[in-house]
Amino acid sequence: MLTSDFDYSLPDDLIASEPLPDRAASRMMVVHRDTGTIEHRQFSDLPSYSREGDLFILNDTRVVPARFFSEDGSREILRLEALSPTRWRCMVKPGKRFREGHTLTIGNATGTVVAIAENGDRTLQFDQPVDVATHGHLPLPPYMNREDRESDKERYQTVFAREEGSIAAPTAGLHFTPEILAQIPHAFVTLHVGVGTFQPVKADRVEDHLMHSEHYTLTPQTAAQINAAQRVIAVGTTACRVLESVHRKHGSIQPDAGETDIFIYPPYTPGAVGALLTNFHLPKSSLIMLVSALAGRDLIMRAYAEAIAQRYRFYSYGDCMLIL
Repeated sequence: MLTSDFDYSLPDDLIASEPLPDRAASRMMVVHRDTGTIEHRQFSDLPSYSREGDLFILNDTRVVPARFFSEDGSREILRLEALSPTRWRCMVKPGKRFREGHTLTIGNATGTVVAIAENGDRTLQFDQPVDVATHGHLPLPPYMNREDRESDKERYQTVFAREEGSIAAPTAGLHFTPEILAQIPHAFVTLHVGVGTFQPVKADRVEDHLMHSEHYTLTPQTAAQINAAQRVIAVGTTACRVLESVHRKHGSIQPDAGETDIFIYPPYTPGAVGALLTNFHLPKSSLIMLVSALAGRDLIMRAYAEAIAQRYRFYSYGDCMLIL
């Protein structure tokens, strides 16, 4: 299967760079796999699609302020992992100014490049902890084409976010309000979203893509709830990846924690997920491949074409799709 099979053209004005005033005011496309029919609804209609025995699984990860700038603003780092309070693994820009031995000052902390990985990641050793609360920025996706603002601290988090560790939001969860959450049976898993989630697949053949790895946790309480459910509805591709990773590993849903690099693309038979709520994803990304694996490539590409024609809002702050 070719990566180009998952390409599409999106008008720039359909990229949602701002959230709606009301989280639950997004539109919701409903895709029925059994009939191939497509409905146009509102996210607030979601509880009406829940039936007895359903369980919604949400990702409770919390986005951390992982983007930092040097004091003169000429250099930028994205903290991928805090190896210790003073030792970070980072993506950097521009790379030529982060050679081994080069230094970067953030507030009162000075970091030195002590290692360069084959993929270009840098390890920085700081002489003291960086004041993250003061100098850290939320790493909004580049396609928003703007800097983060104070309002993003609340809106680029789900209302149920609690486990710190992501550098991007689990965007399907951004639509939920406490009121809608209270109307559906639900449980939580954790997957800390990494930078690779939203990057396009660059390999010509899908199966040649090297998937990134992300940390997940599925608690005993959530495992018990899933095993008692008749249908599991994953809220977002990250929750889906946790469930399918655990099921692939154990042959069933069990309490588990670890790293997953699961890459889901057609053809694929889900082991744990019965339905999926998800946003609209970037062309040629592993995420559009995942939703195509669940619903079929032809149906998904037809749904995306209809979403564009109906002027749905795309990507992180955009509208959503319910795949039944």
